[in-house]
Amino acid sequence: MRRLKWIIALPIAALLLVTAGTWTYIHVLSGDASARLTLEGQVDNNVPGTTATTGTAAPASFDGTWIATTPSQAGYRVKEVLFGQSTEAVGRTSNVDGALTISGTKIETADISIDLAAVTSDKSQRDNQFRGRIMSVTRYPTATFKLTQPIDLGTLPADGATVTAPATGELTLHGTKKTVTTDVTAKRTGGTIQVNGTIPVVFADYGIPNPSFGPANTDDHGEIEFLVSFVKSNT
Repeated sequence: MRRLKWIIALPIAALLLVTAGTWTYIHVLSGDASARLTLEGQVDNNVPGTTATTGTAAPASFDGTWIATTPSQAGYRVKEVLFGQSTEAVGRTSNVDGALTISGTKIETADISIDLAAVTSDKSQRDNQFRGRIMSVTRYPTATFKLTQPIDLGTLPADGATVTAPATGELTLHGTKKTVTTDVTAKRTGGTIQVNGTIPVVFADYGIPNPSFGPANTDDHGEIEFLVSFVKSNT
């Protein structure tokens, strides 16, 4: 009888140890997931090489082409459950290219490209899954967004002010292109315009395998986050 009790007790104790260890790892050793990308001066977020935006003088005219520059960032955010403990998986990269054109109070065109092979999180195992099985970055190295309708800001934001408007465009992810509409917020600081927003993504809509692997289970959807800084082109 005593032996039977030990046989029953051991796996329960092992499960408790694993759960407690997972809780400690997630909430103590690993710390909290990176905070959301916002316009409130949040530019580092564990991405090496990013610095605060350097102030530039406002141009005489805002009409023309604006190009993406540092400290632009983009990435993903997905809810994750590991051994019953809830957390968020967050990956980021500063390898973001793009350009937009302004005419009057409208953003006429905008193109943004994210280097998926450069996206990293706080766990190498997750990154390996992301680059390989999940996103197949050797075959689909970038995610892109192309504006298909002009954004009418109504008025160009004053220095330090923000303006929010819906943006409709084509999101290409994992080789699949879909039309999406999302709110974007723009802020001007001197001669720099920052554009911030999120795009909800249902993985199956883009042929992306569910990110769940091993003991980690994720939702069937997530978000693309972006905070892109633009300065006016001199050409």
